[in-house]
Amino acid sequence: MIPAHLPFGATIGEDGVWRQVLTRVPGTEPRPALFLDRDGVIVEEVHYLHRAKDMKVVPGAADVVRNANRRGVPVIVVTNQAGIGRGKYGWKEFIEVQDAMLDELAAGGAFVNAVYACPHYGSGLEPYNADNHPARKPNPGMLLAAGELMPIDFGGSWIVGDRAGDIEAARRAGCAGGVHVATGHGKDAGERDAAMSQRAPGFDVVAAAAIEDAGGLIPLLKD
Repeated sequence: MIPAHLPFGATIGEDGVWRQVLTRVPGTEPRPALFLDRDGVIVEEVHYLHRAKDMKVVPGAADVVRNANRRGVPVIVVTNQAGIGRGKYGWKEFIEVQDAMLDELAAGGAFVNAVYACPHYGSGLEPYNADNHPARKPNPGMLLAAGELMPIDFGGSWIVGDRAGDIEAARRAGCAGGVHVATGHGKDAGERDAAMSQRAPGFDVVAAAAIEDAGGLIPLLKD
């Protein structure tokens, strides 16, 4: 069920995908962005996270986001939320978790510019049972949708993710590279190898222990 009132800047389109612009990117000149997966990257992995009290921001995440903020790099969260599609929880619970995450990041002096969330899952419940929905990672739909609302230079953009699908989505969107972290599902058998296999001409993939390492690995976050 879609709540009668959504948070500031949020819409749920006819395609069922959550789009929320929280902080405008100034100007019209395209600039590289930092895309971040949510569960297992910004917040600790909890199976079907849906309670604000269970949300914990990964150490160092606020520092990385704050670094991007300081450099004028748009920070965009792109998250698969199959728990909604499978009826494990609803948008109300998603909002509560997101608000808790945003509040904790703000306490660390950090903010995200936008959030995109895809609830679709092939064996989910109607209307979120689209098979291979274009917004569900590893498809690049959420990243590309961000580029429709914000001036993003995909050729210089990077993603941080704990699944190979995060990295693949960035490659297919035309990004410069991805950081695969060993938090969340990143430590699952075969996940690191699958992520590294996405490396291709013009698209780099680097391995890291956690998001806190990203500042030293992503060119657009370096001095």
